[in-house]
Parts: sequence; C-alpha cells; structure tokens
Amino acid sequence: MSQTTLLALDGLTCGHCVKRVKEALEQRADVEQADVSIAEARISGSADASELIATVEQAGYHASLAQDDSFPKAEPLTASDTQPEALTADSHQLPAPQASSAEAAPLAHAEPLTASAAPAASFHLLIDGMSCASCVSRVQNALQQVSGVSQARVNLAERSALVMGDAAAESLIDAVKNAGYTAEIIEDDVERREKQQQTARQAVRRFRWQAALALTLGIPLMLWGMVGDNMMLTDSNRNGWLAVGLTTLLVMVLAGGHFYRSAWRSLLKGTATMDTLVALGTAAAWLYSISVNLWPDFFPPQARHLYYEASAMIIGLINLGHMLEQRARQRSSKALEKLLDLTPPTARVVTADGERVLPLSDVQPGMTLRLTTGDRVPVDGTLSQGEAWLDEAMLTGEAMPQQKVAGDEIHAGTLMQDGSVLFTASAVGKNTTLARIIHSVRQAQSSKPEIGKLADRISAVFVPAVVAIALISAAIWYVVGPAPQVVYTLVIATTVLIIACPCALGLATPMSIIAGVGRAAEFGVLVRDADALQRASTLSTLVFDKTGTLTEGTPRVVDIMLFNGANEQQAIGWAAALEQGSSHPLARALQEKAGGQTLPTVEQFRTLAGKGVSGKVSGVELWLGNRALMDQQQIDSVSLNARIDRQAAKGITPVLLAADGKIVALFSVRDPLRKESVSALKRLRERGYQLVMLTGDNEITAQAIAREAGMDRVIAGVLPEGKAEAIRALQQQGQIVAMVGDGINDAPALAQADVGIAMGSGSDVAIETAGITLMRHDLNAVVDALAIAKATLRNMKQNLLGAFVYNALGIPIAAGVLYPLTGTLLSPVVAGAAMALSSITVVSNANRLIRYQPPAE
Repeated sequence: MSQTTLLALDGLTCGHCVKRVKEALEQRADVEQADVSIAEARISGSADASELIATVEQAGYHASLAQDDSFPKAEPLTASDTQPEALTADSHQLPAPQASSAEAAPLAHAEPLTASAAPAASFHLLIDGMSCASCVSRVQNALQQVSGVSQARVNLAERSALVMGDAAAESLIDAVKNAGYTAEIIEDDVERREKQQQTARQAVRRFRWQAALALTLGIPLMLWGMVGDNMMLTDSNRNGWLAVGLTTLLVMVLAGGHFYRSAWRSLLKGTATMDTLVALGTAAAWLYSISVNLWPDFFPPQARHLYYEASAMIIGLINLGHMLEQRARQRSSKALEKLLDLTPPTARVVTADGERVLPLSDVQPGMTLRLTTGDRVPVDGTLSQGEAWLDEAMLTGEAMPQQKVAGDEIHAGTLMQDGSVLFTASAVGKNTTLARIIHSVRQAQSSKPEIGKLADRISAVFVPAVVAIALISAAIWYVVGPAPQVVYTLVIATTVLIIACPCALGLATPMSIIAGVGRAAEFGVLVRDADALQRASTLSTLVFDKTGTLTEGTPRVVDIMLFNGANEQQAIGWAAALEQGSSHPLARALQEKAGGQTLPTVEQFRTLAGKGVSGKVSGVELWLGNRALMDQQQIDSVSLNARIDRQAAKGITPVLLAADGKIVALFSVRDPLRKESVSALKRLRERGYQLVMLTGDNEITAQAIAREAGMDRVIAGVLPEGKAEAIRALQQQGQIVAMVGDGINDAPALAQADVGIAMGSGSDVAIETAGITLMRHDLNAVVDALAIAKATLRNMKQNLLGAFVYNALGIPIAAGVLYPLTGTLLSPVVAGAAMALSSITVVSNANRLIRYQPPAE
C-alpha cells in the first residue's frame, strides 16, 4: 500500500547533498518517488519510516520523522528552484524589466544554494595521539555519535577533524577524549596554523631525539650481533647482557613510551591501533630476552638468543620514520599556508582625522581604506578613487596583473602592483572571498573520496586481524617449526606485528588529497570535496553552457536594419525603453546602443514568455522579440526570413521591433566567443573528452557557434529548466558528465551532473552549488582542473596500491613463507625499517603533486 512519508533532514548543504539523498532513496524498491530539498524529503511508496531514516543515515546525513503541518511542502531540487532567465539569447526572447543581477536573488527553493542560507556550523578540531587508520575510525565514530553532529571528517595526515552540525564544542572534545585522544578547537585560521606548526616542530624534535637515543643503543648491539657473540647468552656474559637488558628497558620507556601509553589506552577502550602492534612486538622481544637472561635454565642452549637490539632498533627506526613523515606532511600543506599568508595583519583606514593603521580585526564594512604600490589588499571592497593594477595570481591563477578602476571589486589577498587608490570595505574577516577559499580548501582536504573509504573499512578490522595472524603463525611454527621452536615462534610473532603496522594505509588517501587540493588552489581551482576530485578524473563528456561560458556574455548590437521609413535613433530609443531595468545580456546590448539618450515612458508593458515583450510609447503599440512573436501577433515578417536565417547561420541573434503592426527594425546582436575558448576546447578534445554545447538557442545559430568553437555535439532549444533533464539523458546513455556553467542559472544542471564546474570569480552560489569552482573565467582552467584531478587520483591509486602490496607481501614473508627457500626468517629489525619506509614512501609520493604542472597549452 502506497503512503507518503515526510522526513526532516539535517546535514545537507548543497545541490549535491540533495542529489545524493534522492538517489539513495529512489534506489529502494519500495520507494516510488522521493522529492528532496535541503531541509526535508517527501517519499511516496510502501517503505517504513524507520527504513527510510536508515537509508538517509547510510548516505551520510541525518533524518527524523516530521509532521505534515510542521513543514512546508517539499519540492524537488529542479531547474525551477533557481532564478530563470527572463530572456535567453538562445531563444531570442526579450525579458521583462527586473532588478540588476547584483540584486536579483534566487527563488525560495534555491536559498540553500546561497551564502545567505549558511550550512550548519562547523568546527575544526586539532587532535593529538592519532597514529594510524584505526585511530581515524575510532575518532570519527566517536564524533559522529555526538548529538547534533551531521558529519565528521577525520584527517590522519593533518591530525585534525572537521565536524559539521550544531553540537556543543565541549561535547566534541569530550568524545575525542573518551576515545583515548586529546583535542582542542581553534576558530582563527592564523592561530590554528601557528598551533599546528608549533605542534609539528615539537613532534619533529621529539621524534629526532627519541630515534637518536634508541638507535645509539640499537646499532652497536646489532653490529655486535653480526661480528661478536651472535647475541647468544652464556654463563660468562650473563651479567653484561643483564645490564644491556636494563638499559634497553630504559630506552624503551624514554624513546618508546608513547607507543606503550597509547597501546594501554586502546586496550582500556577495547580497541587496537598501530601503537598496539609496535608495543606488542617490542615488548615480546624484550620480555623473551630478559626471561632468558634471568632464568637461562628454563631454555635449551640453542634457544638462549637475545633480542634486545630488535626492541631498540624497531623503536628507533619507527621514530625516525615518524620524524621524516612529519617533515614531509608539513610540505604537503604548503598551498594552504600560502593562502593564509596572503592576508596582511593590518590595514590603513582613512578617517576624517587622517589615516591610521588598524589591526585587521578592527576593520568594519563601510570603512574607507588606502592602498599603495606593494600593498596586499586586506579585505574585499570596491574601488572608490584611483586606478590600480592588481596581481590576482594566488587567488585566481591568472598570471597577468588586472587593471582596476573606480567601481571595480577587489579581493583580500591580491597584491597591488602599481597605483594608489581608496576603496570601501564590503566584506571582512570570514566573509571575504579569500576566507571562503581557505575554508573551501580546508573542507576539501578533510574530505575522503569513495576510493579512500575502502582503506577505512579495512582498517576497522586490520589490527585485530594482524594480531590473530601473528598468533596463528607463531602457533604453527611452534608445532611444526625446527628447534628451538620458542625462538622461531617469537621471531615470527614479533616480525608480523611490526611489519603489518597500517601507517601507510592510513596516510595513502589523505596525503594525496591534501597535496592535490592544495595544488589545485594554486591554479585557481577550488575543489568542494574529494569525491568531486575522484569523479572529475573519470569524466567522458563535458557539457558547456553557451552564454557567458563559451562566449563573453556581453552581446553587442553589430548591425541595425530599418524598414517602413523608421528613424534609427527612434527605433533604438523604443527598444531600449522596453528594456529599462533589465539585466539580461541582450537587453543590456540594446541599452548600451542607446547610449545616453533620454528614453520615453513605456505604458501597458507585458512580457510574453519565450517570445519577447510589448508596450505602448506615446500611443504607438510596440512589439520587441523574435520571429515567433511577430507570427503570433500576425505581423508580416516573411520577407525577412532569408535574412534572419543567414544571420542565425553566422551565430547572430536577430531581434525584431514592430510598431503599430509593421516591422520597423531588425537588430543584429552577437555575443562573441571568448578568445581562449577555441584553443581550450581543442586541448580538451585532444585528451579524449566529448564536448557538448547545451543552449536554448535555435538549431541554426547554435550550430554556427558550435562550429566556430569546435564542439562535437549541440543540444539546442533547451530552456534553463530543461538543462538538468538534458544532463540526465546523457547520463542514461552511459556518459560520465561534467556541466560547465556560470553557477547561477545553471545550478540545477550543475547539481545533476556527475561533476558541476562553475566558471567565474567564486560567487556564493557557484561555490555552494558546484563540485569544482574555477576562480578565473578562462576555459583553460577547466583543462587544468581535470588534469590535476587525474594526477591526484593516479597518486591515490599508487599510494593505496603500494600500501596494499606492502602488507600483502610483507605479512606472508614475515610469517615465514620463504623459509623453505632461504632457510632464514625475516628479522624484526628489517620489518621495523620496512614499516617506517612504507610511510615515508607514501608521503613522499603524495608530495610530488605539490610540484605537478598541468600539460602546457
């Protein structure tokens, strides 16, 4: 029996979240339809409410049963949820007068896509004590169980966690503490960075002296074992080795105490981590050796081998590995550090009493500030006086300085190359474009792609499985191994425990994400999350919006034809008067053509959807629009059909003006391609992508522009509300699709696509809607973004493959499978070195992304 269930949703912040929940629900056989918005879901079908809630939870969000009178009716996120264009150049339809684009707001359902509808609060926690993927799973589970938490992302590489929801900060810290770790929340990015750097420096110093202390003892012992008495206990050297054993214990406490403390805390919590394996392996070797030293009579002569050097060397090598890994991890955050360094600490504020220097925290919107050559812009604002050249490279990836004049917007972090200007602050602190970029980069670096979740699932059972393998292997060797069995048993168990430490597995994905997302930011490419990066690396089809994406978005009237004795100035004045107040590109083209002439008053104004507009000026009935409008009004335009078709074939948009039932003017409007479009699209085609232009323009005009741009396919005659459906149709054909658009009118299509790529300067809607936002309006940035995505996924796969292969080969070798061929077992010391080297290799490989250069044009 079909029923409708209404769920209140929590944790959704954008169109991709909506899409994910909708797909999860509609995949159920007992769900007929799911209409999902940011706040709620209305599901039709026979599914039980508890099962639907579980499905939403599995998708990574929270849900609860809602009452029908508690919420407005949910609407699906479709093209109607964004502000539609009143006029598309594509359909030749002229718009009704409306507010300017700067003032226009999306309709009610699109509010969650804008900055005004901010997502749930987020906390960034610095966590101390994590050492492997098992730690990540434990901390993440602890945080997600806190009431009010919608999502928690724990990053081993940064030793941090990004938590979203409305939970209390104290509850989050307590949850981490109860899991066996420590945490603190620091809101200020600069303070957080300083804290992380300080912690990293302290960790490097600590690991350095701990490694030096352990190796100072371990190396001489290992060499003595090779050239001396082979580490065998005899009656003559018993006291000497006892002293060595006690010294080793002291070194283990001083240099490896953190392993044992962490293992003990894990034991109390009923879990196990990498530190558990290290602690078990080194303690087993020392306990066996000290037992032989104290009670040699309980061991046959051939079993009186001592392993003090193994305990010391393993601790020394792992600490050395941690030190080198820590240094490499500091380099991986280089890009984010550069972004944080872009904001100056002070600003020069101009007041009635003169200029004064204020701390950046004291600057408020509306203040007037001064910039001179060499200054960094402290906050976002609008130039009010003067002219300047700004270097925006670190913000947009654009290498050439940009000229700014009065009225232009400038952004925090950009560098004043030349000039002296005054500007009015418009956004400060966390509201600046730079602050939002930093927040976006940090979020993306804390996210985890689908491929990385495999490591999480494995790590959840990895350490207990390794302990079991070590015990089983030891038992087998004790039963069937050569004498002395107890020695072989100890070596096998210790070596398996040490070599199987899952450090590399836990670092494989986050290190690649941190480096890749950071490198992308340096090219002006903002990645929303790691899933978007992974999907972007597998794309087959790229769909481009036409107006403002492939073209400049600034149409111009290139020709005017007059008929029936019309006057050009009057015709332009009539057309511009009908378009007063409109911000549509075609309307602006007509207004610009009118220049500064005085426009007449329009009466009885009407908009005819899909066709144009009409009104009366001084008693003259006017119609402005496309050929379909003239046919509807029975205005004869047959004689112009051939001319209109020729213009359309050249990519020109014809706009007809009729007065009192007669055609008086034909305006030829053209929106030229961006200068880089053809070369950028050629680069994408050479890399194997299918290129599609999605436009509402008629077929003839669309084909003309597509030929000039070099597109493979054209989907024409599509209005904004149909673009998402066009993307869905391509996906149903098996294509993996990216939509490249401006991030506002294309929001539904951006959300529907496998990857939404928003062009522009990082507007609120673009950042919130798209998976990837390009900070410079240049199609070559699409090439860079996709190249970096492929390089990052390739790097992740290399790291994961290396980590899996290491453990897949290392554990059997440590368990002695090569003994029949070699006659020897793998030394625990070699196992410790291999484990440390695996982590260093993963981190070093990820750091190659820091220097990655996308293919040149």
